[in-house]
Amino acid sequence: MKKNDKIIVDIEEVLFPNKGIGYVEGQKIIVKNVLPKQKVLARITKKRSSGLEGVIEEVLQQSPFAQQSECTHFSVCGGCTYQNMTIESENDMKQKQVIHLLEQAGISVESWEGIISSPKQKAYRNKCEFSFGDEQKDGALALGMRKRQSYYEVVTLTDCNIIDKDYIDIIGATVSFFQKRNVPFYHKSRHDGVLRHLVVRKAEATGEILVNLVTTSEICFSLEEYKQMLLELALQGNICGVLHTQNDGLADIVKSEQTTILYGRDYFMEKLFDLEFKVSAFSFFQTNTKCAEKLYDIVKEFAGDLKNKIVFDLYCGTGTIGQIIAKYAQKVIGIELVEEAVDAANENAKRNGLSNCEFIAGDVLKKIEELVQKPDVIILDPPRDGIHTKAIDKIIHFGAPEIVYVSCKPTSLARDLQIFQQNGYVVKRVKLINQFPRTVHVETVVKLCLKNDVLDC
Repeated sequence: MKKNDKIIVDIEEVLFPNKGIGYVEGQKIIVKNVLPKQKVLARITKKRSSGLEGVIEEVLQQSPFAQQSECTHFSVCGGCTYQNMTIESENDMKQKQVIHLLEQAGISVESWEGIISSPKQKAYRNKCEFSFGDEQKDGALALGMRKRQSYYEVVTLTDCNIIDKDYIDIIGATVSFFQKRNVPFYHKSRHDGVLRHLVVRKAEATGEILVNLVTTSEICFSLEEYKQMLLELALQGNICGVLHTQNDGLADIVKSEQTTILYGRDYFMEKLFDLEFKVSAFSFFQTNTKCAEKLYDIVKEFAGDLKNKIVFDLYCGTGTIGQIIAKYAQKVIGIELVEEAVDAANENAKRNGLSNCEFIAGDVLKKIEELVQKPDVIILDPPRDGIHTKAIDKIIHFGAPEIVYVSCKPTSLARDLQIFQQNGYVVKRVKLINQFPRTVHVETVVKLCLKNDVLDC
């Protein structure tokens, strides 16, 4: 078999994040964006040591786990992977993927506790970053998600299952506004143009909407007109802030070199349980609010009895976990890199009447050295790429009897758990929650206990 050959592959399983595995003439074949038990016609694209890689050309026999996608963009949009799969099968597949990764990494788990489904499978996201571009080379301006298997092209969303109608209305009005004025998007290859991203955040509980337009510094349109256009939209929620962020960096990421408030404020208010949270424009906040409450219930359960205990909440974002457990603990100390998130966290703690919380701005790797108190429990909720190895060493050095690790990327989790396990921690409990239905992502909560304290853990 060689490049561009077309072969028939029976997909035996799908490994994280979306790698379908089959075998032809004893040769391992990897095909992305397929379902378990599908029979597909695939075209070979690459030859690697791990096997041949191919792209799907045609589904010859459908998976028993398949369903009809309700999204008109699903076949081309890169935003979702499993709109065409039943939610029960998706949950089961994700659980198997995490089990496979942890077993492959040699992680010994005392108690696997299954997977919880998200309370909402549709319109669950409270944040989306949309890209400007064109749907084909030199085509009309587009705004939405990147096309599947494409670095440049963008699908303008006219409907979507994971965000609500307000997002769609804001996208449609924005792309129309800039098409009429012939404002060009930023070309990643040529490094010219103006429009880069549109970030929309909407609170589940309050309905407040925060809109952030990201452009280069070469403004060739009226920001006042754009703001006014947004405020005139008939939305189900209410716009509480319109921001403009300038970014002249080369990387295709949302980054602020300067952010200006065009209207209202640079944050929205959200609620979890009986607590209120101020969430600023660039702060981390769980993207599925209803599911976040389920997630934090698991964290509280895994943390156990916190009476008279000191808790470190590392990578704390706006301090959601820390404040939720603060009423049960003696003291909570949180660390977060994003300074505005820490400001919001301290303000939120004050708003919620919590005097036993302290949130510190800085890199966990550096700030953890400044902590003089010894933690009884450490809660970790790191970014997707996991914990820096040097930071893990420092975390282990505290000798906390219990650690609760919240992970949104099981490959990073498996790597980090290997280090904890090698340094005397036992993986007691693992529970999953499908916080990102229809995508490849899954949230995993792990309880670790230090061997010396394992009987009491």
